[in-house]
Amino acid sequence: VIVTATELEALVLECSLIKRHMPKYNILLKDDKGFPYLYLDMKEPYPAIRLVSKVNGDSTNCYGPYGSRGVTQELLKTIITALKLPDCKKQFPKDLGKGRPCLNYHMNLCEGWCQVGKSREEYISRMEQARQLLLGNHRQVSAQIKEQMLAASETLNFELAASLRDRLKSVEALGQKQLVAAGTQADTDVIGLAGNESKACFTVLHFSCGSLLDKEYEILNTSDEPEAILSAMLSQYYLNRGYAPKQILLPIELDDWELFEQLMTQKFGRRTKLHTPQRGDSAGLVKMANMNAAEELERIITKEERHRNTLHLLGRMLSIPAPRRIESFDISNTSGTDIVASMVVFTDGKPSKKDYKKFALRDMEGQDDYASMQQVIARRCVHLVNGDKGFSDRPDLMLIDGGTTHARTALNVLQQLELDIPVFGMVKDDRHRTRALVTPNGEEIRIDAQQAVFAFIGTIQEETHRFAITYHRQRRSNRLKYSALDNIPGIGSKRKQDLLKHFKSVTAIKNASVEELLRILPADAANSVYTHFHETKE
Repeated sequence: VIVTATELEALVLECSLIKRHMPKYNILLKDDKGFPYLYLDMKEPYPAIRLVSKVNGDSTNCYGPYGSRGVTQELLKTIITALKLPDCKKQFPKDLGKGRPCLNYHMNLCEGWCQVGKSREEYISRMEQARQLLLGNHRQVSAQIKEQMLAASETLNFELAASLRDRLKSVEALGQKQLVAAGTQADTDVIGLAGNESKACFTVLHFSCGSLLDKEYEILNTSDEPEAILSAMLSQYYLNRGYAPKQILLPIELDDWELFEQLMTQKFGRRTKLHTPQRGDSAGLVKMANMNAAEELERIITKEERHRNTLHLLGRMLSIPAPRRIESFDISNTSGTDIVASMVVFTDGKPSKKDYKKFALRDMEGQDDYASMQQVIARRCVHLVNGDKGFSDRPDLMLIDGGTTHARTALNVLQQLELDIPVFGMVKDDRHRTRALVTPNGEEIRIDAQQAVFAFIGTIQEETHRFAITYHRQRRSNRLKYSALDNIPGIGSKRKQDLLKHFKSVTAIKNASVEELLRILPADAANSVYTHFHETKE
């Protein structure tokens, strides 16, 4: 027990402990990201607008916060397009004049600021206009562009005047769209709540000046009372995001609403009013938020039901209980070299990537898929028997990428370890799609007549193959990198790593001078590397 001086301190402590320890039986807000900001420092030589997750001590150059990353990215994209600012990853002035302008330049979406000869003063002027737009000063920017357009027209520079005219239209359109987002401009958040016997949905609609800007929601695995859910979620949601609007409309009245108002005032230095409307427009907004919550909850439940029905159908087809955890295995190699295997896990019909495993096969001479599969299944199952971390969850079904012999090979390993786990092979058709499952005894079970099962097994097979081949390519690439440095006197594994880390590629090492090699190698080793590659060239 931790004793606090006031109820308010207890509420803050509770939120802090929940966030730190993520207790199993508490109502948890899994998405604890803060509101995003746009960062623009006009003191930089070439200022650039960046999306940041939080303010790190430089609040004067941060604009926002905004309701979600989607809204923020839309705002950033609109401003960049309106002012024809760069939207590429080039860094100025370092990348000025390097390479040709990108496609945005040819599509008239950017002025080509990366090219030599572009005015830095004009770039700074555009960025200042962007800053004014972030501050909401659309009219000021429009007036400035209009003045420049008239001046260009008077000097008969009609091409520039036409360009300024198009920019003026874009800025005016931006002002009309009122692309402000929930944050400092937001005045009202409307909370919606919906639940059933196992799940609940907490929804927040962000409004500014009566206009709906954005929606956020969280699906919770809880069947608690609505008052408990709402009380827990309000504190976690707003304390994690670091901002609260002027008004929050609630679907039900809370006993501790005064305490929450006090917490918001203390935390953010402004009063947030909580209100539970019973009639009028505000009650209509709450009703709409509740409908949004119910829709999201229904969507999630429908998706889960589809997965559950597919697993039950698969179980009936294979004469086993509906498999909750499915493990799938595949082998990948190139002519018997760099042999690897993948283990992909699907839990409740969805990929569980944290449980994926990669195997580099040992003591293999040449290409032997059956021996490779035998080794992989043996290693996986020995870990299971020993209860090793990351392998202790028992699969309800094993799928092997291959036919009858592959499945029988896996079954032999399971029988030797006295494990009773159903195992089937995945048989492909001419188009490399899984058309059937096959037992270790050679009995084929057609799945193409059941579209849901056919698509599900196909997804598993493709994901298993993708994971295996990606790992194989990675190992082959690493081997080829290091093989070019083999047999050089004085160059062991550590110096190979140092060379590749410094020069990034074998080609750069080949082209390096002795002086460049001496920066990371002793004299004799540097001379060995230089001599090895230049004698090879000769």
